[in-house]
Amino acid sequence: MILRNSIILSVFLAFLSCSITSLKDENIQVITQNGIVEGLVNNNSSLSEFFGIPYAKPPVNEFRWKEPQTLDNWEGIKETKQFAKRAVQTNIYGDMIYRSDTVSEDCLYLNIWTPDTGTDKKLPVLVYFHGGGFVAGTGNEPRYDGAKMAQQGIVVVSVNYRLNIFGFLAHPELSEESPYKASGNYGLLDQVAALKWVNKNIAAFGGDTTKVSIAGESAGSISVSMHMASPLSKNLLAGAIGQSGAAINPTFFPKPLNECEKEGVKFLEGTDYSSIADLRQLSAQEISNLYVQSKRYGFPTVIDGYFLEKSLPKVFKAKEQANIPLLLGWTSAELSARAFMQGESLETENFKNKVKEKYPNNFEEVLNVYPHSTEKEIEQSATDLASDDFIVYSTWKWFDLHRKYSKQPIYRYFFDQIKPNNQGLIGAPHASDIEYLMGNLHLIPNIEWTPEDFYISETAVKYIANFIKTGNPNGDGLPYWENANTEKINIPVMNTRNKLEYEDITDEQYFLLDKIYGNASN
Repeated sequence: MILRNSIILSVFLAFLSCSITSLKDENIQVITQNGIVEGLVNNNSSLSEFFGIPYAKPPVNEFRWKEPQTLDNWEGIKETKQFAKRAVQTNIYGDMIYRSDTVSEDCLYLNIWTPDTGTDKKLPVLVYFHGGGFVAGTGNEPRYDGAKMAQQGIVVVSVNYRLNIFGFLAHPELSEESPYKASGNYGLLDQVAALKWVNKNIAAFGGDTTKVSIAGESAGSISVSMHMASPLSKNLLAGAIGQSGAAINPTFFPKPLNECEKEGVKFLEGTDYSSIADLRQLSAQEISNLYVQSKRYGFPTVIDGYFLEKSLPKVFKAKEQANIPLLLGWTSAELSARAFMQGESLETENFKNKVKEKYPNNFEEVLNVYPHSTEKEIEQSATDLASDDFIVYSTWKWFDLHRKYSKQPIYRYFFDQIKPNNQGLIGAPHASDIEYLMGNLHLIPNIEWTPEDFYISETAVKYIANFIKTGNPNGDGLPYWENANTEKINIPVMNTRNKLEYEDITDEQYFLLDKIYGNASN
């Protein structure tokens, strides 16, 4: 009896051991053009995950402030199971959660989530560029996690790229030493290098190189708009998704090279160093300290004749942009009324004065378009004006340009879902749509999400996945999303506020701002 029980116990323990082993993540290897990488099969998500894959040489020492360099091959197996260090930055935004240990100038790494590996799979691909104003952020933030989207049958890639002074400093000395005789835009060139790496390697991870869509929010969306216009990347794209932002006046628009070089000269003059060679002798931390002490907010992107040959309106007007489907939109309160009123109370006279101050030549037209009779109207109009000037108008203009100068479908949304922790606000703040559209509500801590939040997110993920797969967000069981590339006066826009429904929007205020910002002729 004792022997029989011992045998039964041994069999049970052996079975339990096998069960525990089966639940444990397993190693998986993929051969890239530079060598073998080893990731993990996540048995909870049924995905293969590769974190911290290098896509270019570390941009350090002599490669600081240079175009990303081609990666060297390696021997043996490179473990890619942990997120790599993020680009050098300070955490100036309270909503960023990092899943990497620290910062480093050695930051050119990407992450991959895939439902299957092998060159025969031919799955669509999403490459996501993080936001952060080109001064902060990382592709490993939980809200950018690629697992939920990958479970829709998509290979998802998130990318780190150089930021602030390391990613965007232009200077005559840097232009002189460059083979293309320009400088700046290094962070954007990093993104191009990542796209080229995807083009060469993503098939081994199950991806189809002819079905690569790019997406991003804020600075990431601005990046997407520029990749559509760049001769270096536009031919690598099958679709584009923009969440709040485009590189069009007045939002982070690229400036002529000579202007950007002057800003670099001015920065250097504010230090104890006289040349780029001197700066290259400093550590990354010492340079970061100089940047922080300058109290600058980054450096502008550049019309450098290489990554960008001219402004986005000019590119689109010439029909030289990527001729691909576009899905884009913005949140309902990108900035608050306070940003426009600057401490003044929500009274009619105060609002009028602020409008006159901001738009001295067009204030009467602005007042006609933005209601201001009651405190409620003033709060809404001040919110709209702050948001439009910050990032909404530029995103709209991107839509308007692609609508005028391509026949590709465009799907436009207006995100108005207010998070449970933001109740009391009159709209959805900047960046609040990210975790909804990527399906990552469950990864954001300390928020008691509602059934309506999960419905919006689950539906949005299906829309985005369909768009990545086919260039059209529509599918079985989803509310129909109408193509907004139309000459109709009323533009169909998908709206969110606990449900999904259409609004017909006339865009009156954007046509006025188009004239004010000097883009109406484009």
